[in-house]
Amino acid sequence: MSSFTRVSSPGYNRMKSPGLPLPATTRFGCTMSAANKFYKYIRRIAHFKQMDFEFALWQMVYLFHKPQQVYRNFQYRKETKAQFARDDPAFLILLAAWLILSSAGFSISLGINFTGFIKFLLYVIFIDLIAVGAVISTVLWYVSNKFLLRPGHKDKDVEWGFCFDVHLNAFLPLLIILHFLQIFIYHIFIERDWFVSTWFGNTLWLIALGYYIYITFLGYKSLDILQRTHVFLYPLTVLVMFYIFSLAFNWNLSRSLMWFYKNRVL
Repeated sequence: MSSFTRVSSPGYNRMKSPGLPLPATTRFGCTMSAANKFYKYIRRIAHFKQMDFEFALWQMVYLFHKPQQVYRNFQYRKETKAQFARDDPAFLILLAAWLILSSAGFSISLGINFTGFIKFLLYVIFIDLIAVGAVISTVLWYVSNKFLLRPGHKDKDVEWGFCFDVHLNAFLPLLIILHFLQIFIYHIFIERDWFVSTWFGNTLWLIALGYYIYITFLGYKSLDILQRTHVFLYPLTVLVMFYIFSLAFNWNLSRSLMWFYKNRVL
């Protein structure tokens, strides 16, 4: 079990995790309404100097290496700022940078022009990331508060902002694997008619979506007000069954994705 130390200072107390650094703005604060938290979050997007990009970058690294550590820092934020959800948009800004970079690579791979790149980028941001993420977050927020709260915590609730943060955490590995790493070998190997190409491409999908499910599970498991959080791992069974089905019919998921983007989105 990981340990942490509490350090006293004139203005506030800080807790230091043994791996992930603390955000530069950690402090004890009063509880704010959801509207005030959202307003503060949006306002900070325009103030780059107030964002802790170093901490956000460490979170991204740890999502691949030790995702549990990221959620331990969510617990620290709850103790210091009375909220689980991020109040620093630095992670979102860096994620947007990854989206732009990966979308540019996809555009080159698909052979589309600059206008097509803009359309593709907007689709990935507003549909793949935000719209789909909002739907998933809302469903899991409802399920968590309706069915998974512990009996002694019925007066508390899971923040919707936390649910969306969990989605952003889980989306990063999926983005890196499917929208970045895959493009380097797509035309060389994955798009071929060979079964081994289908197997390799679909295995990338299995890993990426498996990461999404596992990191989502870790997020809700980190909340001590919830019980039976193992239900968030149930989609893994469906995922493995779908993976076997796709291989049985030699259905190349990566090639289908490329076709969809090129013929339906652009």
